[in-house]
Amino acid sequence: MIRYALVCDEAHEFEGWFGSSDDFEDQSARGLVACPVCDSHAVRKQIMAPSVSGTKKSTATDLPPQMRSMVMEAMSRVRSHVEENFDYVGDAFADEARAIHEGRSEDRGIYGEASPKDIRKLTEDGVPIAALPPAPPKKTEVN
Repeated sequence: MIRYALVCDEAHEFEGWFGSSDDFEDQSARGLVACPVCDSHAVRKQIMAPSVSGTKKSTATDLPPQMRSMVMEAMSRVRSHVEENFDYVGDAFADEARAIHEGRSEDRGIYGEASPKDIRKLTEDGVPIAALPPAPPKKTEVN
């Protein structure tokens, strides 16, 4: 994949990802590349350092320090909100999530633990669940 910095004839700057430089040229020629702000199809590449994605998976540690801090703060806020407003059901999470989904238990937000097998079964059965962001490390665990 190649990321291009793009600009439209109204000077709106944005980026686009393409499978190759030929893909950009082809899509642009067919009018498929448009400005997300004004929908102009008069789009051209800007001068930039090329950005090509490889097979290496990125992680939070690959982010610039300021962005990593923002991501960690957002994850911490999500976790705090859940812990303050949802019911902790421990290792009964899978059973309770299924009971809520099937209307056999009070509809409310819950959190707890579940095995990978239970998570897979809940997901396959259409029970809406999401992973809770991990707790931040304790200050004594950070060097």
